[in-house]
Amino acid sequence: MEVRIGQRVSRGMLPLLALHTFSEYYRSESKPPVTAALIAANTIIYLRPSLFDSLIPPIQQVWFNPHLILKHKDLKRFLLSPFYHIGEPHLVYNMLSLLWKGFQLETSMGSVNFASMVASLLLLSQGVTLVLSKSLLLLFDYDKPYYNEYAVGFSGVLFAMKVVLNSQSSDYSYVHGVIVPSRYAAWAELLLVQLLVPGVSFIGHLGGILAGLLYVKLRNTYSGSNPITLLVRGVTDFLKWPFKFLPRRGRITGRGTVGRGTVGTNRGWRCQTCTYDNDSGLRSVCEMCGTNRGVDGLSSFQRSSRLDGLPLDELRRRRLDRFASR
Repeated sequence: MEVRIGQRVSRGMLPLLALHTFSEYYRSESKPPVTAALIAANTIIYLRPSLFDSLIPPIQQVWFNPHLILKHKDLKRFLLSPFYHIGEPHLVYNMLSLLWKGFQLETSMGSVNFASMVASLLLLSQGVTLVLSKSLLLLFDYDKPYYNEYAVGFSGVLFAMKVVLNSQSSDYSYVHGVIVPSRYAAWAELLLVQLLVPGVSFIGHLGGILAGLLYVKLRNTYSGSNPITLLVRGVTDFLKWPFKFLPRRGRITGRGTVGRGTVGTNRGWRCQTCTYDNDSGLRSVCEMCGTNRGVDGLSSFQRSSRLDGLPLDELRRRRLDRFASR
């Protein structure tokens, strides 16, 4: 069955990708936003809807080609080529892999650190691939196979993410039916994919693995803050800044108001005698039962044996006396 979506005709794989992604996010307690944004960005670029058609360059302008990138200093090819895919199976396979890896990494690292890691891996994988292609040309005169190769796709970043994900693992993984140690799963997948799908970019996948190893090495040796993490955190803080001026509403319970957000002596406290939530820290006695407040916001019921085993009738009488005196 063929379905036209945007400027593309889907043969059923894209709806399955959407359904699988929705079900994963629906049933999971953690809903990583950066992973969802990456999947959405790759899919939108592939579909090229008319609303974004003028903003999305055609694939002919973004193919990753080392010769053209170095000759024209073409940053557009260098930065955008990972987000383009040449077909529906190419896109769906990469996005399913991104969904699985992104869920694990973003949940464990946090969205800001994960976003900075993806940006770092993208730059490293593209840079390593560029250096490898140029080196093969200079050392072995490999011109057409690698230096003039055209490639697109997110798989280089995915190979790097696989290295980071399995860098500290001592388990075993299945790679296309073959059991290998998880730390070497990326290398096994590199060889098996090249054998099963000869047309894929070997140098791009190898660059992704080397970029992942380089990232892990730098992360383990560099103790300072990641500059990209600081940049991403600064952007998110800037976007959150206007929301700080919105009024906050407290949660209302049957006994008082909780979560006013005030700090200091005006913070509310709970009476340990009748469990009433007093909304003002300036009040020295409980508004409900009249019990004196103790030190550090605790009522004297906790600290004085005078009130231990307070009869229910006495507590009721205190409440009545308290409200009768108003």
